[in-house]
Amino acid sequence: MLKHIPGILSPELLKVLMEMGHGDEIVIADGNFPAASIAQRLIRADGHGVPPVLEAILKLFPLDIYVPQPVALMQVVPGDTVKTPIWDQYRKILKDSGEKFTDFEFVERFAFYERAKKAFAVVATGESALYANIILKKGVVTK
Repeated sequence: MLKHIPGILSPELLKVLMEMGHGDEIVIADGNFPAASIAQRLIRADGHGVPPVLEAILKLFPLDIYVPQPVALMQVVPGDTVKTPIWDQYRKILKDSGEKFTDFEFVERFAFYERAKKAFAVVATGESALYANIILKKGVVTK
């Protein structure tokens, strides 16, 4: 056991976060995301939603301050009338994290999949909200 490490972060996920370098990306995926067929490195977080995983990761993970939008979401498919209240939760978590964040980058669905294929890792959660997938670009530790 370690102190001050959120319990939701598995040893495998902690190792991946440590191995990632500046500019590497990690996807935190909802339960509908094709994580197993897309991921270079797949980390299971079944039984957890994206918000608590995101909050825990941001306690340790610096966002890239050298890009305009270090956080990306899957854009709602045109014509889909689904609501995305989970995005408001993400905004609050990002604001509360103390990381520099202005707004999300919105990525078309299939472009998101292609970007996710290049991500360092994909964390597959049990999140049931639609369009809950999020990409974080790693920054540098400056302190």
